[in-house]
Amino acid sequence: TLVNLVVSHLVQAIRGKDSCFSSIERQSAGSYYERVKISEPNEFDIMLVMPVARIQLEEADDTGAFYYVSFKRSPKEKGWLKFLEEDGKLSAFKMLQALREIIRQEVKNIKDVEVTVARKKAGCPAITLQIKNPPSEISVDIILTLEAQQSWPLSTQGGLKIEQWLGTKVRRDMRFRSLYLVAKQNKNEKVLRGNTWRLSFSHIEKDMIKNHGNSKTCCESDGPKCCRKGCLKLLKYLLEQLKMKYPKELEKFCSYHVKTAFLHSCVTWPNDSEWHLGDLDHCFQQCLGYFVDCLQKSQLTHFFIPQYNLLSLEDKAKHHFLSRKICHELNNGFPVFHE
Repeated sequence: TLVNLVVSHLVQAIRGKDSCFSSIERQSAGSYYERVKISEPNEFDIMLVMPVARIQLEEADDTGAFYYVSFKRSPKEKGWLKFLEEDGKLSAFKMLQALREIIRQEVKNIKDVEVTVARKKAGCPAITLQIKNPPSEISVDIILTLEAQQSWPLSTQGGLKIEQWLGTKVRRDMRFRSLYLVAKQNKNEKVLRGNTWRLSFSHIEKDMIKNHGNSKTCCESDGPKCCRKGCLKLLKYLLEQLKMKYPKELEKFCSYHVKTAFLHSCVTWPNDSEWHLGDLDHCFQQCLGYFVDCLQKSQLTHFFIPQYNLLSLEDKAKHHFLSRKICHELNNGFPVFHE
């Protein structure tokens, strides 16, 4: 309720303050909204989605995930011009800066709730709000997102291998959905200008996690129940607990790593009969085994972009560290869950 109050206030203000942002819509992402959060809901991800017309994408590196964005023809709304670089590329940095400034000014006008804007973290695309909610604090990540009604880039062609799991028709329908790009700096850029955008599929991931059954009735009120969501919750929770215990060694890992491993597991074991509710223990260990295997090979393929490895080869030692910690948990009945 608190988060909705604050975000609704901000969205109204942002729309009124800059004509480019006038059609911005909020969309919720992340584990709270996928209903896979285990601990206190104290972290929220909110995407602020801006529709853009006729954009051109140019790959920024060989991952197939990062792009430069430019307009195919000069936008009708002249306000966009202030966000363009000399070469016509749309600057994620300039847009984030403008958005951040509006939010920074506007949080002062929110009555009855104490909201502050956290300091900018290098390379982090989100604008983070801290909401005082005694005795604790809620953090809300606001993520600037472009939405384009156009076909997905070539790099996604061989991804989303869900034919056996959710069916060919579902895959086709998903690939017809809008393309999302989030403002995200590409660390491999020769000159860090902050004008790269990264593909985002969080809207599709949310749908797959919600409608996760091989049969249409899986987990419906009168349908058979499965343990897929339970597995994902436990995977996220395990990583969360281990990150709290080893913050320095595991800082490179985030819940997106386990979510990706989970989606690959759903493809590896596509049938509902392989995810019976009573088999949570077995299925969770199976998913973990899949993830450990990825860590040992330093190879975790992006679910939508097959050429993109989410585990950078220069972090091999960190991957092995995490795989050792997970194996220790597996072999000892997960002591970290009881600490």
